[in-house]
Amino acid sequence: MFGRKKKDPNAPKKVRFKTIRDAYALAKKQYSFVLLRCLAVFAPLWIIGIALGAQLGRPGYAAFLTFPLALLGAFFYFTRMASSAAYASIEGEPGAAASVLMSIRKGWTVTPAVSVNKAQDMVHRAVGKAGVVLVAEGGFGVRTLLNDEKKKMERFAPGVPVHEMVIGSGESEVSVRKLQKRMKKFPKKLSTVQVRELRARLKAVGGMNIALPKGPMPKNMRMPKPR
Repeated sequence: MFGRKKKDPNAPKKVRFKTIRDAYALAKKQYSFVLLRCLAVFAPLWIIGIALGAQLGRPGYAAFLTFPLALLGAFFYFTRMASSAAYASIEGEPGAAASVLMSIRKGWTVTPAVSVNKAQDMVHRAVGKAGVVLVAEGGFGVRTLLNDEKKKMERFAPGVPVHEMVIGSGESEVSVRKLQKRMKKFPKKLSTVQVRELRARLKAVGGMNIALPKGPMPKNMRMPKPR
């Protein structure tokens, strides 16, 4: 009726299968014998469960009960491998930090590459209840870009907390792998209404379009649950 298409009941299953397939392909590039590694986690967990059941005289029941738990443990290990491989595939690429920031599911509005120079040093802006977070990545020019962008934020959003981060492996820098965790640690200072007003105020500031690293990115690695 009204030309509305019927929903395909198999669509969610296809999406889950594709997600797992892509994650496996990514993990395989970084690690050898992915399935054997997962089996090496699954088998001991299941055997321990059966052994404990045998002690109680119920090995069959224990095998049935601990099978999904062992499978879940192996799947969790697989997601960790896939996550590590995903970060390794984009680490060092221009725009890697922007790709990670934009994979955060909620709480932040990200504007990639609000400031870029010829050397492809760039600063990304994230707005949330913690205020404004400026994330810089690149070479020696990032500090200048970061300072200029901070001054701009203080001019456009006076009184709003402005946090700074530089992506890298140095002492005061943050690696791409730890970027999402660091974003979650910032204390929430603004209300929902204040965040909405801040986003509207900074919308006029805009940003630039850049090419982000291609390929699957870890979105908090919330993989489909095994059935």
